[in-house]
Amino acid sequence: MKLSRLQKYILLQGFDSKNKLDRKVLLGFYGSSKKKPVSAKAGPSREIMVNSITNSIERLIKKGLIVGFGEITKEKTYITKIRLTKEGRLVAKKALGEQRRLPFKAKG
Repeated sequence: MKLSRLQKYILLQGFDSKNKLDRKVLLGFYGSSKKKPVSAKAGPSREIMVNSITNSIERLIKKGLIVGFGEITKEKTYITKIRLTKEGRLVAKKALGEQRRLPFKAKG
């Protein structure tokens, strides 16, 4: 199963927390990025960050990896907290154990 970096971050944050995870914690994904914006307007706006987190949460719910808690209205679904399912914990453990490749150049 292919997961984006944001989806892996969501799963790992949920794996670390024992109870339900508040979605405000997930904004830390953008604060911990290595790229620093040159100016204040160079980084993504808060609205874009919230929308991308919401899309990732909804996709993880459709895959059955997390459960969302919140309110459902006629027009929208408001997800305030999330919790990992049993399958989500297994995928998070697998993502936690993955070793990243370093960008070494082969000498010829």
